[in-house]
Amino acid sequence: MAQKISNNADQNGLEWHIAEVIKGNRMFENAFQAVSRMILEDHEIEKVTVNGRPTYDFKVFRKGTKHIIGMYDEINSFVSFVKDAAEGGSSAEMAFVLIGEPGNGKTYFVDFLNKVYRDFTSLEKNRKYTFRFNNLDKLGGYGKIKFIESQTYEDPMILAMNLFETKEENISWLEKLGAKEKQIEKFYRNYRPLGACSSYIWEQIRNFCNGDINSMLEFIQVIPVPISETMGTLTGKYAAKDKITSSAVDLIGEESITRLLHISDTTHPYRFDLRRGALARVAGGGIHFADEIFKNKRDLVQVYLGVIQNRTIEIEGFKWPLDTLIIATSNNSEFARFLEEKEQAPIVDRCRLTYMAHNTNYLLQKELTAYAIGSREKTTFTGEKLHIDPNLNYALSVSVILTRMPASDKLTPVEMMKLAAGEVAGEKSIKTLMEVINDLNNEPDITKRFGQKGLGHRNLGRAIQVLLERSETQEGKCMYAGDVFIALNSVILDYIQDPNDRIKYLNDIKIGKSLHRKNIMAEIFNAYMDQPDAVEKDVLNYVNMVIGIDAKNLGPDKVWTYKDPQTGKLVPLKIDESFINSVEDRLGLKTNEQKQSYRTTIAKIYGQKMIQDPNYNFMDNNDLVKAVTDVRLKSDVAGAGSLVGALSNRTNDENQKLYNRMIDTMINKLGYCRTCAEKTIEYFCTQDDAN
Repeated sequence: MAQKISNNADQNGLEWHIAEVIKGNRMFENAFQAVSRMILEDHEIEKVTVNGRPTYDFKVFRKGTKHIIGMYDEINSFVSFVKDAAEGGSSAEMAFVLIGEPGNGKTYFVDFLNKVYRDFTSLEKNRKYTFRFNNLDKLGGYGKIKFIESQTYEDPMILAMNLFETKEENISWLEKLGAKEKQIEKFYRNYRPLGACSSYIWEQIRNFCNGDINSMLEFIQVIPVPISETMGTLTGKYAAKDKITSSAVDLIGEESITRLLHISDTTHPYRFDLRRGALARVAGGGIHFADEIFKNKRDLVQVYLGVIQNRTIEIEGFKWPLDTLIIATSNNSEFARFLEEKEQAPIVDRCRLTYMAHNTNYLLQKELTAYAIGSREKTTFTGEKLHIDPNLNYALSVSVILTRMPASDKLTPVEMMKLAAGEVAGEKSIKTLMEVINDLNNEPDITKRFGQKGLGHRNLGRAIQVLLERSETQEGKCMYAGDVFIALNSVILDYIQDPNDRIKYLNDIKIGKSLHRKNIMAEIFNAYMDQPDAVEKDVLNYVNMVIGIDAKNLGPDKVWTYKDPQTGKLVPLKIDESFINSVEDRLGLKTNEQKQSYRTTIAKIYGQKMIQDPNYNFMDNNDLVKAVTDVRLKSDVAGAGSLVGALSNRTNDENQKLYNRMIDTMINKLGYCRTCAEKTIEYFCTQDDAN
């Protein structure tokens, strides 16, 4: 039976710590439970639809200045993996591995997770604790070593469950501190033996104190586990090295000559310095990140196999149990090469593989592109302020997203891009996209699956670098959107090795350029009308006219009164049939049947979208926006021949005044500088990419 417990109220003592755990003021949980609680505790979960399929969005990954964008499927896989492991499932004996192309965010995801976890564990209630042995000079045989920390940052509760030689005595001791039966049962679900050196030292203390538990506990001090990104404690990273410089020592440690100079007992397991390796530093409920795990040489992979499967560090028969969540990354080519070595199959069997795709939602890509452009104010080489064209982000985002759209007989790249962003793509439905994705994701070749190929974030960054170094950018003091395509072409030619991929990407950039031109048409119309939302108003007018033209309460004056879904107010609208027909002619709709079918589609979209979002404005329908813009420009500038003619030929005062007014509107209302305003008008006046 356990002996009488001391009344020692030392806040650094083991008894005090255990009492705090029993009261719920401190936590005793494994790494999986801690990460799972971090994600799910506050129930900040939202149900979202991605590519037509409902899934979950966990808000813990969406907080902070540079939070994670997209990755819905991958995050769902990770949360499911961690939750299963926390509940004692098979995931507890596996590693979570992200596989994908370079530059798609694998490492960023793990680094962000580690940062969030460090913030979470720095809160008082969530803090991790370990213990150290003090006054070792009393025991003798340790030279100048007076205290020793648990090398693997073992939780004090692990020590509490190993205080005595029998489980019954340990349970009795916990009960005397106030633990209930259910609590003790819960504690023992995370039971593991003490590591070799902790166990050895504790037995020495037991012998020295003749088994008196109160005297033994005087050697124990409870301390917080240090949280340090740079020291690799609690969250650590091991990046694969080349075959010469890499060593198992970097992971599990080695025998320490320094310690042997102090320790008289040459069989003492403390002669091994585990903290020399990356694993011991995260063994106290931490996260170990194995970057490019399959690049490691064979003996390191074997070390990982043992660690993943048994969750122990083993050196010369000594064992140190670990409490670690292991996350790894690999690129597609390295993983494919690794699979060719058939004898390496066991480690793959111990991994939960998740194939990470590139982001395929161009609306989310705008946020990623903003990350790549940077939030700090940019300057030229001479230190002058560098302006960013308001169309730059759109041009970059749609171009890189189009390179990630696979070839399909059912959908064009633009239709696929629109549907993936939850937008309208003519008469094509989200079901078609789901069919395409399902077909592609059944491909044994990972690189042929949806979103697995394309220009990644690093290539996007390179394109911005090329754009910045151009003399036109420096002299004009503006990152002009039209130059994006030159920069992207340069990156594709320099960095894409596969000739088939290179041809595809160059064609995708041309499609991106045509979308950019449509965007510019709308911007020019807004500038001409001296209103930032002129195109949007006219597009909504067309939509409302189409809905109102068949209304029963439409009078002979052709005025239809409808309820504005945004304001809830009644708004009168005069139906202009010539405007409706002109727009539909521009869309290539010639017969009445074609026009009626299109109007039915618009009305159907209106009914579906307005229920979900009263602010929906149809501006994602590029063809409709272009048709409305063309009609308005043609009718409004008929007297001047055309807007292109008026802006190109500024030999008369009237045309020059129009040009100056539009430049003024673009600078003061639409966010342009003089350089990109002039270049945008010049581009509009050319026939480049007109088709």
